[in-house]
Amino acid sequence: MGYTTRVTGEFAIEPPLTWNEFKDSPFSPFPPAGDDRIELVLRVDEETVQTDDGPLLRRTASALVMSEIDEYRAHGLLDVVQKAVDAFPGHTFTGRLDCVGEENTDLWRVIVRDGRALKIVPKIVWPEDGGE
Repeated sequence: MGYTTRVTGEFAIEPPLTWNEFKDSPFSPFPPAGDDRIELVLRVDEETVQTDDGPLLRRTASALVMSEIDEYRAHGLLDVVQKAVDAFPGHTFTGRLDCVGEENTDLWRVIVRDGRALKIVPKIVWPEDGGE
């Protein structure tokens, strides 16, 4: 065992990724990329579209979310978010990942600003003694 971090939240992707853009990505939830999935995975939406040749299943990826990991160690999370942003140029990632470690003061976020993944650490401010 080691120090673990609970991560919640997601990054919405605009415009959503097309199948051709994400099918061979390490962030894809489908094999073969799904066999070696990393900690972040694309959330895929499926829609059946009627065509002249019959129904067609259209898959798009609208968000980047955490994989199901029991004891996650978030040491490389910032780099993985940046790798995802770099892998899909022309798309905007909005939202955040909220991270809470085992220590009660270990709080931080990952956001994307101007195409760069950033770690944001809050300032904890105590009120003056005797105040509310």
